[in-house]
Amino acid sequence: MATQSPSEATRDRAPVTATGRPLSPRERLTLTVLLTMGRGAIRCLGATLRLTEQNRGVVERLWAAGSPVVYAAWHGRMLLFPYFYGRLRPVHVLASRSRDGELVSRFARGFGFRVVRGSSSRGGSTALRELARLLRDERAEVGVVPDGPRGPRWVAQPGAVLLAKLGQAPIVPLGLGASRATILGSWDACLIPHPFARVAVAFGEPLVVPPDADRDALEQARQRLEADLHRLTADADRMARGHNVSPL
Repeated sequence: MATQSPSEATRDRAPVTATGRPLSPRERLTLTVLLTMGRGAIRCLGATLRLTEQNRGVVERLWAAGSPVVYAAWHGRMLLFPYFYGRLRPVHVLASRSRDGELVSRFARGFGFRVVRGSSSRGGSTALRELARLLRDERAEVGVVPDGPRGPRWVAQPGAVLLAKLGQAPIVPLGLGASRATILGSWDACLIPHPFARVAVAFGEPLVVPPDADRDALEQARQRLEADLHRLTADADRMARGHNVSPL
């Protein structure tokens, strides 16, 4: 698990609503029911899917070297990553201290992910430093959603490249697509594969952010990450449907 500190971002305390009020017993029960149903649904769905991977050797080389890694994927394509990779690697993720964040935290832990609590509005900078410490000192693996938690959709925010700089870890961008899926009307256009669909995951080449990167260099890295995620997501969509993908 992520090392817990007494900070606002990581110390253990009861989940709260968006207004800061502790959850009521009824809300806790609702949360537990939703969590149980959600994990069960993902496991049932995942068991029917056929997974295809492109360029997985990129991460296998990093794993063999014991390198810290920052994995990055769009918010709307994250749903199946815990199912496919949560038990494979000890990945740390960030979840807010809100009720929704508590649901995300328990969901992720149920699939083997490790959680650091914080958000862009409460404890965000402290959580970023904790993730950077895990990367730098413990050579950990961290998963981020560059367009989360509220968008705009498919626009990379600067947090991912800043984390890579502070944590001295490469970013591996990921794209996920499905041969048949429903796209929700949510802000992130969340993709839910249909049962028995083919799911494709495209791994991108590592993006290294130098520890002395200035503002301009960070912006260039952010733009490259955004472009890579667009390309890899399109590649994964095409690969899932049995079409050729663009050269790496």
